[in-house]
Amino acid sequence: MGQEIQKALDEAWLKGRSVLIEGKVADYIPELAKADSSNLGCCIMKTDGTMYKIGDYNIPFTMQSIAKTFALILALQTAGYDKVFSKVGMEPTGDRFDSILQLELKDWRPFNPMINAGAIVTTDCIDAEQPFDAFLNLVRKLCGDQSIFLNEAVYQSEKRTGTRNRSIAYLLKSDHVLDKEPEEVLDVYFRMCSVMATAKQLAHFAMILSNKGIDPKTEERLLDADIVRIVIALMMLCGMYDESGEYAVKVGLPSKSGVGGGIVAVGPDGTGIGTFGPMLNKKGNSVGGEKMLQYLSDRLKLHIFA
Repeated sequence: MGQEIQKALDEAWLKGRSVLIEGKVADYIPELAKADSSNLGCCIMKTDGTMYKIGDYNIPFTMQSIAKTFALILALQTAGYDKVFSKVGMEPTGDRFDSILQLELKDWRPFNPMINAGAIVTTDCIDAEQPFDAFLNLVRKLCGDQSIFLNEAVYQSEKRTGTRNRSIAYLLKSDHVLDKEPEEVLDVYFRMCSVMATAKQLAHFAMILSNKGIDPKTEERLLDADIVRIVIALMMLCGMYDESGEYAVKVGLPSKSGVGGGIVAVGPDGTGIGTFGPMLNKKGNSVGGEKMLQYLSDRLKLHIFA
């Protein structure tokens, strides 16, 4: 079985490389424009400790929107379900991840925690004396690596150029959705998005989610099962921006992408997958990562609706 998985991964990587030309590196954050467009990697991790890897699986990149999953977990842990979901919804949106339109025309609450407006709200909900420190500790624990760090250059770049997120935060404040001051919340949010991770570390995170929040090495419960269920469900519904429906049909795995090029995907039976490829499609998702995951889902029968 192990050889079959590695063979499928090798083939998936070649499929992913063949579509890189269709993508474009994110450039609306100046630091992200410096990414190497040829990078592509993938890591699959199982609860028994076996790991399958290929390509640039160990190159760090900024999590960007993948950080939204950790922010939601931390908000639920510290503020609770009722508080969080009184401020943000659970519904998919057909709008772009950085849309302001729906806040003005549809509902004062952001539709879900996986779009920028929703993640800014969940960041505001985090009830901790030092929210970013609590976030970083959570990421290190769930990714199984204490060396994970903040990329200061990307953080400063995002803070300097994040005018659209500022617009969202001030609009949320004017509608009394945010409790804290917008700049205070945004500073934490920009830091979260600028934390570095690898496909290997994200595979570990996904493996923990697939294992219902339990670390198989220590048998310690890292996350409540209820929180895991909420996060996985929202990843399935909303995790791939306004491409989530098509992705659910083609890949069928609860996933979350980020414009840094990463995708974290929760497979069945304790399987976690992380991919990295900074060439993005028009929706902001990694073209190589999506191609690899679609091939793996089909070849290894991972699709949860199959």
